Amino acid sequence: MDFTVPQETQALCRQLEQFMEEYVYPLERSRERWVLQEGGPPYPPAIRAAQQKAKELGYWAFYLPKEAGGAGLPFMQYVFVNEILGRSPIAPVVCGSQAPDSGNAEILWRFGTAEQKERWLRPLVEGEIRSCFSMTEPEVAGSDPRLLRTTAVRDGDEYVINGHKWFTSGAHGAAFAIVMALTNPERENPYLRYSMIIVPTDTPGFRIARGVPVLGDDDNHHAEIWYENCRVPVTNRLGEEGMGFVIAQERLGPGRIHHCMRWLGMAQRAFEMMCRYANQRFAFGSTLARKANIQDWIAEARAEIQAARLVTLHAAWKIDTEGAHAAREEISLIKFFGARMLHNVVDKAVQVFGAAGVCDDLPLSHFYRQARLARIYDGPDEVHKMVVARRILQAYAPESSTGGGDT
Repeated sequence: MDFTVPQETQALCRQLEQFMEEYVYPLERSRERWVLQEGGPPYPPAIRAAQQKAKELGYWAFYLPKEAGGAGLPFMQYVFVNEILGRSPIAPVVCGSQAPDSGNAEILWRFGTAEQKERWLRPLVEGEIRSCFSMTEPEVAGSDPRLLRTTAVRDGDEYVINGHKWFTSGAHGAAFAIVMALTNPERENPYLRYSMIIVPTDTPGFRIARGVPVLGDDDNHHAEIWYENCRVPVTNRLGEEGMGFVIAQERLGPGRIHHCMRWLGMAQRAFEMMCRYANQRFAFGSTLARKANIQDWIAEARAEIQAARLVTLHAAWKIDTEGAHAAREEISLIKFFGARMLHNVVDKAVQVFGAAGVCDDLPLSHFYRQARLARIYDGPDEVHKMVVARRILQAYAPESSTGGGDT
């Protein structure tokens, strides 16, 4: 595997870093916040202005091919770019690469009809509207989506959707939701019972009950939603009936590694902040940088970040060469390893900063929330470890157990 970064990628990264300095970090430091409200504009004026500049420079929707309205960046290059975007929580929004819109755009591009692409994908990629993804339910374990209860019952040319969702990210102010619902309960294979359906948020029966506060962050980004006799045309279904899990894996697989790329940026920024502060802060006769335990933390953090970066690059390389399906094990590995790395590095940085590290004057408190959430969303660590372990153990099982030594 060649670790040489192409010159054009290096140039793009330098330019993007300059863009972050000029347009993204000032927004972050100004602490401009926006409340995601139904019927309101998708983004406030300052974010809009930065987004327009990103479009002019070609720093827009890096993850999508050019024919879909994106930058068409190869997956390996996207690792380096996304690491830079991960340094600020605002950067993905400014560059049109934020979740859940990015994942929704990808599946609309791959599985949407021409009508769906024109009505939903085009304005979504342009940043004219936002979207949300509605899968997790409070009554059943999110780690086992075969238990989902929301139903979509066929009634002529419509689906009637009933169910209860929460952690529907981005629902406040979204133009549409993509909903996972049970459409084929009679099928023996539980993975062929569910479909993904586009539901405009102004549809009667779509009701946002509340925003779910997460670790003190009450910006209402994660919504609890009721679908009550919510009727949408059958033509709003993505792909064939019962193919919801197939589409979900196409969405969540690359999406997981996108998160891992951004976690590298968060961890690297926290690491740099920690090193600078350790050299400046004086206590008990010397700077923190002279303390043995601080030196130990810095060395450990550097090793963890670099290890996670290399595992992420390998997973991206396999996706580029063999496809996301072939890289399932690598994606699961980096998902739990990267989340643990992020948590460890940010936790050390917070400790070095002391009380300043937990207040919102610095981005570390936001990073810390994200680090804890990273071990749960898109599959908890334990599930990814189970998936990896089963695949590994299968290769070492006796022939009588596997039906063959090469399975």
